[in-house]
Parts: sequence; structure tokens; C-alpha cells
Amino acid sequence: MELWYSEKYTENVKISIKVDKQLYSGQSEFQRIDVFQSPEFGRFLTLDGLMMLTEKDEFIYHEMITHIPMAVHPNVRKVLVIGAGDGGAVRELAKYKSIENIDLVEIDEQVIAVCKEYLPQTACCFDDSRLKIYNQDGLKFIRKYENEYDLIIVDSTDPFGPGEGLFTKEFYGNCFKALKEDGIMVNQHESPFYEADANAMKRAHKRIVETFPISKVYQAHIPTYPSGHWLFGFASKKYHPIKDLKADWWKSLDIKTKYYNTNLHRGSFYLPNYVEEMLENVE
Repeated sequence: MELWYSEKYTENVKISIKVDKQLYSGQSEFQRIDVFQSPEFGRFLTLDGLMMLTEKDEFIYHEMITHIPMAVHPNVRKVLVIGAGDGGAVRELAKYKSIENIDLVEIDEQVIAVCKEYLPQTACCFDDSRLKIYNQDGLKFIRKYENEYDLIIVDSTDPFGPGEGLFTKEFYGNCFKALKEDGIMVNQHESPFYEADANAMKRAHKRIVETFPISKVYQAHIPTYPSGHWLFGFASKKYHPIKDLKADWWKSLDIKTKYYNTNLHRGSFYLPNYVEEMLENVE
């Protein structure tokens, strides 16, 4: 008997991935957590039946949400990561010796425990001495801080369930307040392709544009996310993601990446016309 994992993108579209076995299934206080083994994508994690990451393509997402802001901001010392219980963003941040503190706020401690056990490829830097983990609601956590962080990475799930509060105007306003005067916020920005995803993307973008003086969107191709076309938001108080790119400095760090490079950095901000029109309509 063949086993297949299926996820609906719309009423008319779904993806299916052949599965060798299910490694884990559990219900936390917040969501259902599953880990599968597949011949094509290796191990993969789903939350409430939605794909979060696969071993084969997770590097694209985690490199793009981390190295884009790190190559722009010249002096990141203190970072806040909201979500990211899989550890992938922490793994990429840990490559920078200049970072002094990483605060990780993940509401569901069971996600971290499961990833440590079943997804060591991403959950490999939870023992970094600079890392402090808070199992709290990111929306509540961020309210307490002002002028605290150089960089905030919002590595949230989709805008419903536990991740819903991380797409509100209040949350983005609190992120703005928690950032230092030259701080940067990046977030996963959903896909522009299917209608429900595009609507969520437009709502998020509108709220970010209303909050930050510099607000840009960039893209990557991630095969196991809906449509494969995924967007990220870059919001900043001071730095422009292309004009302020420190390409030579970043190359001098000799950080090993599989997807990100400084040419791709520039190119990722050049978007298809249909996406530009969506963004302009909400701006």
C-alpha cells in the first residue's frame, strides 16, 4: 500500500507527496504536529496539516529570511526571532560571529522538542550560548520592549491559528517600537499566486507600509510551498535593501550558503508585474 501526504491549496488544487512512514504525530496545546519521511523531500514537518519545511528545500527559506537583512544592516548585535521553532533561522544567524544575543520566542515548546528529535538538520544550534528561548506568545512578548533589537525576524506560520496575531497592525507597530533607530524587520509574506494567500499577503503588506518608512517585498522559489512562489517582507527604519547592501563585507565573511548570494539579493527585489500591481494597490 502506498502512503501519500496531501495538502489542499484551493478547492481545486492540491499537492501530494509520497511518504515512506510517519515518524511523529502529536497534539500540543496549540496545534497538531506531524513529521513524515518521504523519498523525494526527506523528512518534513507539518502543523495543522500545513507544510512548514522539508529537509530538501528548507535552506532556501531560512537563508532568504536571514541573510537578506544581515547583508544590509552593518552592525547587528541583538536579534529577536518570533516563531521559528524548527531552528532553521537560528542556524543561519549562528553563522555570524558579530551577533551577541539571539532571543527566540516560540509559543509552542512541543514544536522545538519535536524538531530537536526528528529534524536535527534545522534544530542543530539550539545549544548556541547566545540563544535564549522564550515559550511565549510573540504578540505579548514584543509589547514589553522599546529600542531593544537591531533585527526582528518574524518566521511565523500562516495567518490563522497560533500565528494569526503576528499579522496585525498592533504587532507590526510593536515591532517598530522594539527596534533600534536603524532596525530592520523581515517576515514571511505568503504567496501572491492563489487568491486566499494573495489576500493575506496584501493585508500584511498594507499594515507594514503604514508602520515603516521603508517597506519592500522580495521573493524566492520554494518548491513545497503553495505555488512555489513565496514572498518575504523587508521593513526598515533607515536602510534600503538594495542601496545599503554591504556586498563586499558580506562576501568577506565567507559564509557558506546553498541559495543566497549578493547578486541574488539584488534580483530578489525585482518582482513580476502582477505582484507589483497588487502591492501598489494596497500602498
